Amino acid sequence: MAQEGFKRKLTAILSADVEDYSRLMGEDEEATVRTITAYREEMTQLIQQHSGKVLDSPGDNLLAEFASVVDAVQCAVAVQIEINARNTELTENRKMQFRIGINLGDVVVEDQRIYGDGVNIAARLERLAEAGGICISGTVHDHVEDKLALGYDYLGEKTVKNIHKPVPVYRVRIDIDTEVLGETQAVMMPDKPSIAVLPFVNLSQDPEQEYFSDGITDDLITDLSKISGLFVIARNSVFTYKGKAVKVDQVSRELGVRYVLEGSIRKFGDRVRITAQMVDATTGYHLWAERYDRKLEDVFAVQDEITEEIVTALDIKLVGGEQARLWRKSLKNPKARDFYYRGREIVYRFTKEAAAEARELFERVIELEPNSPLGYAWEAWTHYLDAWRGWGKDSAWSLKRAGELAQKALSLDDNNSDAHSLLGWVYLLEGQYEKAIAEGERAVAISPNGADVVFHAAHIYLLYGKSKEAIVLVKKAMRLNPIPPALYFNILGASYRESKQHEEAISTFKEGIARYPEYILSRYALVTTYCAVERYEEARVQAREIFKIDPRFNLEKFTKRLPYKDREVNERLLTDLRKARLL
Repeated sequence: MAQEGFKRKLTAILSADVEDYSRLMGEDEEATVRTITAYREEMTQLIQQHSGKVLDSPGDNLLAEFASVVDAVQCAVAVQIEINARNTELTENRKMQFRIGINLGDVVVEDQRIYGDGVNIAARLERLAEAGGICISGTVHDHVEDKLALGYDYLGEKTVKNIHKPVPVYRVRIDIDTEVLGETQAVMMPDKPSIAVLPFVNLSQDPEQEYFSDGITDDLITDLSKISGLFVIARNSVFTYKGKAVKVDQVSRELGVRYVLEGSIRKFGDRVRITAQMVDATTGYHLWAERYDRKLEDVFAVQDEITEEIVTALDIKLVGGEQARLWRKSLKNPKARDFYYRGREIVYRFTKEAAAEARELFERVIELEPNSPLGYAWEAWTHYLDAWRGWGKDSAWSLKRAGELAQKALSLDDNNSDAHSLLGWVYLLEGQYEKAIAEGERAVAISPNGADVVFHAAHIYLLYGKSKEAIVLVKKAMRLNPIPPALYFNILGASYRESKQHEEAISTFKEGIARYPEYILSRYALVTTYCAVERYEEARVQAREIFKIDPRFNLEKFTKRLPYKDREVNERLLTDLRKARLL
């Protein structure tokens, strides 16, 4: 019978401490205290974000509890990733690494404290963990094994101090790349069928045919992204695996998906052979596999069949016009399709020369297939790039032409999300913000799993003044694109800054810089955020890094041309830069 005044409960317990804390304190006590204070504050925020509660934090220790073991393990992974990112700013001998142990156990509750073997086991697991690592008990592993896209190494049954029975122990594989943060972070599975389409392998004798296999991969991702009942990983992330020998379970863990589609393409004469197979990466079971021997003109029909196979195998229910959007194809002319695939491959290089070269190819597409929206939509993007980047002789004309082509594409197919997304940007730069918002939202409605479509809508929200809505959308885009480009971090950080969440903004910009150190805009945005919180010296340090990368970068000129609807945002940024003596 429990003593009066005491209660018992089952809870998930997280215990953390600092590796080599005594040495750090002995070498520089003040610096160590500053670092652990900052790190503890970040850990507390992450614990709260994962529905946990900090119970105690004496010295270098921290004890927290969670109602869910899934939340506890996710939080531990987030903590180690964040600490790893912050450590990149410290010299090797000053890096502070935490060990974390997690247990699920019955505990005694007294006021705000908990006691018992459940707590003691978590503390012992913490001591078994490596620096920067996580160890979990067998009971925790049983609950999270099939719920999180993580890897686990069984370390055996360990005899730990003051615990009668040996404890089964597992090490969580986080796979943090210490050189480039998070290239292989483990990601939680979404709550609906999730799939990654790996780049189809080019088996043709001609390596120049890579554009063709890449184009078909792109098309499949685009088609699947229109299905609201699916979760589809973006092109940017899956193409990091191109040319690499990877296992489907690795892809599953790193991208947070259950299913992986892979295949190959052999093009010979006027025929093509496409093989495809879909695997349940959590079990290794092949759901289906098929080989298609067709004429080149039937490529789109094959893509339709593959998409239909996926929808059938996963028992996806199509809703709200998705059936019509999926099976409507164009570009039956093989030469037009060839120009289209080549143009898309080239435009992704994002240079002035690439935009001009791609434009010529898309113009050929329009000549051969004047009733298809695809040539118009993608030529429109090349003109928009000219206008936005200042590559063309007349930016106003380029912007106007981009709008005309987008409108033409939509007159042929109003379900073209790329054209809606682009038209939103055209309206934005023309100062028609309400129309821009409407087009961005329409694009997302058509392609709810299109990472770039979702991201473009978020960017428009930010510039319109809806920073909190932008945060939600950028995070969605980053989940769809787990290996996101630099601009994703920049827009998420700016959205945090404009919603006055300055610490979150700073952390986001730093993560972006850790991944893409040469990307100036994240450093620029970090400068403005440091200025906003009057951390002027740190702002100047980042400004010096900007001018090392590009001595011609003009802080004032760039700030003035940011297309915020509320021009007071630009004035505030300029005022902050002046206070930091950077203008």
